[in-house]
Parts: sequence; structure tokens; C-alpha cells
Amino acid sequence: MSWKNWVLLVVLALVWGATFPFGKIALGEIPPFVLAFLRVVLAALVLHAVLRIYGLAFPRDRSTLGAFLLMGLLNNAIPFSLILWGQTGISASLASILNATTPIFTVLVASLLFHQEVLRAHRVAGIAVGFAGVALLLLPGLEAGALAGLVGEPAWAQLLCLGAALSYAFAAAFARRFRGVPVMVAATGQLTGSSLLLLPLALWQASTVPGGWSPAMAGPAAWASVAALGTACTAFAYLIYFRLLSEGGATNASLVTLLIPVSATLISALLLGEALSGLQLAGMGVLLAGLVLLDGRVLAVFGGSRRPAGSDPR
Repeated sequence: MSWKNWVLLVVLALVWGATFPFGKIALGEIPPFVLAFLRVVLAALVLHAVLRIYGLAFPRDRSTLGAFLLMGLLNNAIPFSLILWGQTGISASLASILNATTPIFTVLVASLLFHQEVLRAHRVAGIAVGFAGVALLLLPGLEAGALAGLVGEPAWAQLLCLGAALSYAFAAAFARRFRGVPVMVAATGQLTGSSLLLLPLALWQASTVPGGWSPAMAGPAAWASVAALGTACTAFAYLIYFRLLSEGGATNASLVTLLIPVSATLISALLLGEALSGLQLAGMGVLLAGLVLLDGRVLAVFGGSRRPAGSDPR
């Protein structure tokens, strides 16, 4: 990649890494499903404005709109809600590490369920090592009483974040439906769809808060975090990601998965004073090693190949 692509990659990792501490800050005063809705609807509004600026038409046929709804469900509504719900029980740093399992679930779903990819030896090794890292992360939460949230970071909250990663995997498999659709249109469509899906859930949760939740109950820090989540961490991040995809290729863009947990941990330490335990650091290291194996490029270098078989040629 060019130096500009590397800059884009680092910026994207920082922006997406900041999603987790910003979410943690906002969750102090905004319910998780309400926050998920605010994030996607703000991002959708921004991207609709971008479409108008670039003169891109938004599809209105029933088939495409239905696909936007399903993609919005799998790629935004479910994972955003589960991650934010999970963050009510665990740290932002740990949530970001668990989210890094997305490529592992993606390979499993694409190869075993949809037969879209070949499950090569290095990928099997990467999956095994990656799940060993997940086991280390879950271990403290599975201690006696942790399932009830009595000690450590509860397992139920960690499992919610893993559920979000699994939803992202199904979204990646379904995303092939949008070949031929401009990526900016697809992003705007799925965010619009997820906004419609999350609206009733957000209204329901706001009504279940004792006394009812209202926007006046959130302070400046929470609303600043909402603004950052919707604009920078979602709309702006999509713009960066799609440019990186077009210029650097999907394989190079996927490197952001390795960087997000690191950036999220550093930003969470600065903003929230969070610190990972020794076992969590070990789990993160093992998980990232699994992702490196899954990617295959390091093995290809040692094997004398310039790029792994089946990777993006760009």
C-alpha cells in the first residue's frame, strides 16, 4: 500500500477503536438500544447528505429496500445493540478485543454454511488459536458466581459481544448481494434500514426506564459521545473504509481488525482509566496471533509467496 493508504488504515483503526470508549461514556446516561438507534440514525442522515452531494441516487425498488433492511439488521442493528448491551457489564477494552473475533466467525460462516470460501490449513490453525485466546478472555468471567455478575467481568456480557461478531459474519456473507451497488449507496441503505428497525426497540426501552427516559436526562459528555459515534465512528469511518477498499484492496483493509483492539485499549486507558488484567492481555495476544494465522500473509512470506492464495489481487 502507499503511505497514504497506511495513514488511512491507522486513522480508521483509531476512529473505530474510539467507538468502544465513546459508547461506554454515553451508556452512563443513555440506554443501550436508544444509543444504538441514535448512532445509526445520525450516521444515516450524514450519508444521505453525502449521496446528494455526489449526485448518487438512492434505490427505491422493493427488492433492494428489503435487502437494505436485512443488511441493516445483520451489520448494524443486532451487533451495535449487542455490543452496547454487553458494555453495560464489561469494559470498553474487553468489548473491542471480543469484537476482533469477527474474521474468525466470518471464515467459519462463509466456508461451512455458505461454501463461499475454502477452509485452508492456515485458516483452521488461525481459528483454533483465535478461540484459545477467546477462552482465556472468558475464563475469569466463568468463575463461580460470575455468570450472575458477582465477580469479574460477567460472561453474559462477553457472550453478547461474541454474538455481535457472529452477526457481522452473517452480514459479510450476505454483502455479496450488493455487488454492482455503489458502496456508499449500500452503506447508506443499511444504516437507513437499521434506523427503522431500531426505532421501535429504542422507544420501548426508553419507556421501560423508571419514570421514562428523555433526552434531557443525558448530559453534554453523553451527547458529545453520541455525536462522535454517529458522525466520526460510523459515517466518517465508512467513507475512510470504502476509500481504503478501493485503493488498497480488501485484504489490506482487513488489517484494521488487528489494530482496533490496540487503539481501543489505549484510548480507553486515556479516557476511562481502564487497564487490562494480565490474563486479558494474554488472551488479546493469543487472539491477535490467531488472526495473523487466519490472514495467511506472514506464512506466505516465509513460504516464499508474495501473497496468500485466494487473497485480493489488488
